[in-house]
Amino acid sequence: MTIRTLSSREIYRNPWLRLREDQIERNNGTKGIYGVIDKDDCAVVIPLNGDQIYLVEQFRYTIQQRALELPQGGWEAPDIVPEELARGELREETGLVATSMTYLGTMWIAYGFAHQKQHVFLATGLEQAGTDPDPEEHDLTLHTFTVDQFEQMLLDGTIQDVCTLAAWGLYKLWKGKQISL
Repeated sequence: MTIRTLSSREIYRNPWLRLREDQIERNNGTKGIYGVIDKDDCAVVIPLNGDQIYLVEQFRYTIQQRALELPQGGWEAPDIVPEELARGELREETGLVATSMTYLGTMWIAYGFAHQKQHVFLATGLEQAGTDPDPEEHDLTLHTFTVDQFEQMLLDGTIQDVCTLAAWGLYKLWKGKQISL
């Protein structure tokens, strides 16, 4: 290891995250402090129905604006089953249920300062079943776009959510491998 943890203390905790401050020593002997946000695993879902993709729009407090993104989130619980979480987030945010959930992979979210994994799923065979949003998602709206419209919004900066961008990139790589098989 190139950085050794000398001590760790929790600075702050709420139901969604924990913040800790670690005293560290690098392999060159210099000491320092590392701040880490710990969050439980989450999921991002790519809901595709033919050439249609479903996105959610909600107000994101940290950037003080509404944002379009793929359905995503966590349950603030350790040891979750990733597919159950993905199915739950899809239902909560979009009202959709999927007959097929394909696991595409795992990504670390902002691992320069956060310890959180995000599981990526492709949801197909979609049917409407009614939403079940969390209280924090009171302003969430569902939108449907063609894949071409969605990709244009990624390119022109309309969609800037890194999880949405990364999940779509992973999907495109996965899809390319499926075609070549």
